[in-house]
Amino acid sequence: MPVFKEPWVLLFILLIPAVLAIARRKGAESYFVFSSEELLREVKPTPRQKLKFLPALLWAVGMALVIIALARPQSVLAGTRTTSEGVDIVLALDTSTSMLGEDFKIGNRRINRFDVVREVVREFIDKRPEDRIGMVAFAARAYTACPLATDHKWLLENLDRIKVGMIEDGTAIGSAIMSSLSRLRTSKTKSKIITLLTDGISNAGNISPTVAAEAAKALKIKIYTIGVGTKGLVPYPIRDMYGRTTYKNIPIDIDEESLKRIAEITGGKYYRATDTESLRKIYNEIDRLEKSNIEHFGYMEYNELFQNFLIPGIAFLLAGIFLKNTVFMKIP
Repeated sequence: MPVFKEPWVLLFILLIPAVLAIARRKGAESYFVFSSEELLREVKPTPRQKLKFLPALLWAVGMALVIIALARPQSVLAGTRTTSEGVDIVLALDTSTSMLGEDFKIGNRRINRFDVVREVVREFIDKRPEDRIGMVAFAARAYTACPLATDHKWLLENLDRIKVGMIEDGTAIGSAIMSSLSRLRTSKTKSKIITLLTDGISNAGNISPTVAAEAAKALKIKIYTIGVGTKGLVPYPIRDMYGRTTYKNIPIDIDEESLKRIAEITGGKYYRATDTESLRKIYNEIDRLEKSNIEHFGYMEYNELFQNFLIPGIAFLLAGIFLKNTVFMKIP
């Protein structure tokens, strides 16, 4: 069965009877006056008289076919039924200044924690093209860096805009969870998760991480928590009085017990990433764990059928014009 690319064009077919009625009124039949009808009583209608409606009929059919052709009829050549994996995900990323600690490496180059996180998160996003993904950045407070979106190009642009120090310093884990929940609570997707990455201890915000985790449990949203950073002293960049960057080893603690509790309450899992490769493996495992099948049915290829209507339509119009001006031509 054909489908129409521009179905609204078919409405013009309704105008054809009106056009025929107007044309008939303007072209009233010519006639002769006879002194008596007795002279014509024995005269029978000729085949030409019986078929005088034919030019108008041919014109109407031709116009209808041309209009159908303009509506772009198409037939489906091939259809696809695909199963994709879709999950609504919010990535909560710690942007406190402790994320500037340079205890990670990419290749042989030492790099700060947040730049590594940005690189690994970018890879995670690229692997899940069917998902709606949002981002929450947090330090002493949390804000939505990007709402749930399937436009991953825009999502990655927002990821690039997130910087350490853009929010007042601190670590508000409870606020980060609640901000993430506000992105997901109206979602109708069966599977909803939050990945919360931090390198610190919750020391800001008015919401307890445990209370926020209970709220996530009530909404059936799992939280995967990731503690990022090596144990012990961490090389931290500072500027000396001459503006030069030097490094000082400082301790940065992670509240692993709290992060484990958050994951346990919500049915998620806690991970510890101490280097770039372990962080990448964590996101790969989350990618593998969180899959949800969504079936799509779509058409891949169409065949244009307009010529099947346009050519006969023009033929009918030409035939109607020809007959009207020859066989059915009226004089005067």
